Amino acid sequence: MNGCYCLIIEFNENKKLKIGSRLEIDFKKGCYVYIGSAMNNLKSRVKRHLSNEKKLHWHVDYLLKHSEITEVIYNLDKKVECDLSKEMSKNNEYIQDFGCSDCECESHLYYFKNEKEAIEEVIKAYNSIDCEFRIGISDFS
Repeated sequence: MNGCYCLIIEFNENKKLKIGSRLEIDFKKGCYVYIGSAMNNLKSRVKRHLSNEKKLHWHVDYLLKHSEITEVIYNLDKKVECDLSKEMSKNNEYIQDFGCSDCECESHLYYFKNEKEAIEEVIKAYNSIDCEFRIGISDFS
């Protein structure tokens, strides 16, 4: 199983976090959407993100140490990570340079006031690029 995923992440406080060795970012209380891909093993990648026991490797790992994934929206067999991100960047607030060091996107992390708004925007992005998707954090347990 391979594809791309959007993690819906609940962040419960305003807090400055150190991300990697260079970035310090002020995160606002609310909901974040992180867009990623796993073209070798989607299930194991998302399970890794859901786990509390992991080495801090990607930018999102540092955020997940202080937050909770509440939902996963994903697609199979297509690498649409940057297409989704470009759609999301049109009308949504994002954290500059987060999670996109290997592409030309402005970000792969988007901020929303609540989970409902975050999920609606991800669905809208998938529909805009005409890509079938699934919703289900339980698909990765």
